[in-house]
Amino acid sequence: MNKMQRALRELTEMDDLAAQDSVMHRLHPTAKLLSTILYIAAVLSFGKYQLSGLAVFLLWPVLLFQLSGIPVHICFYKLRFVLPLVMAVGLFNPFFDTAPLLYLGPVPVSGGVVSMLTLMLKGLLCLMASFLLMATTGIDRLCASLRRLHVPGLLVTLLLLTYRYVGVMTEELAVMTEAYQLRAPGQKGIARAAWGSFLGQLLLRSMDRAQELYSSMLLRGYHEHFHYAPVPAFSGKDALYLLLCAAVFLLLRLVPLAQWLGGLVVR
Repeated sequence: MNKMQRALRELTEMDDLAAQDSVMHRLHPTAKLLSTILYIAAVLSFGKYQLSGLAVFLLWPVLLFQLSGIPVHICFYKLRFVLPLVMAVGLFNPFFDTAPLLYLGPVPVSGGVVSMLTLMLKGLLCLMASFLLMATTGIDRLCASLRRLHVPGLLVTLLLLTYRYVGVMTEELAVMTEAYQLRAPGQKGIARAAWGSFLGQLLLRSMDRAQELYSSMLLRGYHEHFHYAPVPAFSGKDALYLLLCAAVFLLLRLVPLAQWLGGLVVR
């Protein structure tokens, strides 16, 4: 199995995760979408030195992972290529902000180190919340929820087709890579001399496949809008979940829970 085939399998695994049955999977997608937006807004509202208050927000996605039946390590494995980029955002902060902000015993900790850790934690929490939304909702139900919220149909269609066409292009790349390896056994990767023809062939195959997909969409009754996945009515439990999320996020944002817990531990 080459790299493209492994990437295609990971895409299908996301759909498999969304097809599971749990408390989180059964919630209305609009409730999960709005709660995720509220969570990300609350996380991003913290200042660059408010690391202790931000750390408490880690409890919420961990709890939801348990309720959804999805192991946390799957999230980190799926995001293994994105996490290093997020973690690299604040790497240079310790060099620009060198003034001591706090002391761990006799060891001074500069404001740059605290702000770096805060930025890293913000990125981690936002990625975990976004992954949890996709893993428990699926792209079809998520797009249906976006249309319920009156997001422009063009943007929703672009989002849906982009997500779906990534899998199609990955499949084409897997076929072409396997064919190249059969013609060049023992060779690692694709030779530079073949890069131009390989990309050109990929473009032509992608255009042909896109035309076939569009013809199939027309035969199934597509007329500038999609018939999205059926979504159940917004029930009382969905409203209760959304209100509970908003209340918890507001409480965690306004109340210095980490300082209180730290004071109890010290006592």
